[in-house]
Amino acid sequence: MFGYVTICEPELKVKDLKKYKAYYCGLCRALKEEYGTVGQMTLTYDMTFAIILLSSLYERVADTQMHRCKVHPVKKQMMLRNEITSYAASMNVLLAYYHMDDDWRDDRKVASFMTKSLLYRKAEKIIEQYPRQSKAIRESLLELTACEEEQSTDIDRTAGCFGKLMGELFLYREDMWEKELRRMGFFLGKFIYLMDAYEDLPEDLRKDRYNPLKSLYKEPGYEERIKQILCMMIAECAAGFERLPCLTDVDILRNILYDGVWNRYNKIQMKKSEEERK
Repeated sequence: MFGYVTICEPELKVKDLKKYKAYYCGLCRALKEEYGTVGQMTLTYDMTFAIILLSSLYERVADTQMHRCKVHPVKKQMMLRNEITSYAASMNVLLAYYHMDDDWRDDRKVASFMTKSLLYRKAEKIIEQYPRQSKAIRESLLELTACEEEQSTDIDRTAGCFGKLMGELFLYREDMWEKELRRMGFFLGKFIYLMDAYEDLPEDLRKDRYNPLKSLYKEPGYEERIKQILCMMIAECAAGFERLPCLTDVDILRNILYDGVWNRYNKIQMKKSEEERK
């Protein structure tokens, strides 16, 4: 359900692209150092956005490091890290742990059980350190499971579960920015969930799997309606962002919110156009 909150590379300045990649590599390094190779496997672009947003809001200067890695074994890569990078790494691992736990309980996937087992002790420490976020993730996934069992087509309810989850993850501190960060994360989470459901719908229909958009799909003007809903979600998220006093890396953040989040949607439309021409 992740990988939708990315940059639109052609629209980003070279210096900003370099900095974005440095934040991403910094998160990857933090996951490796703090949680090992299995932690590194949980890396997502979505949490990179959270690092840049929170670093800008709280004016946290990132340390510049140079390291080689398995992906870039020859040339050292620039990496940017601060305490928010460590927070994002913890949330990455926690999300992966609960996701694997959910998959194991629902479908008895052996791979999920093995990954969950490898993450168990690491996740236990994170749960103890971040009880609020842990509770939000656990309760949101349980509610999503309930929606699936009920075959719910209530989009607000299902997407809202993931929205509440993201709202808590974006809330690095309970302070004066709490309302806006939680609201921003909530609508971004709903956008991510609905985009994922939209992308998965054709396969879910073929395999008769649960998808909250099945009912909406049967109605006239489905494509126009789903785009309208997605636009509303990201517009609310962007409005929340614009109310925050972010100055550093604001061009990167706006690139993601106004262009990058639509990368997968645009690819889906291109694929549909190609299929129609054939």
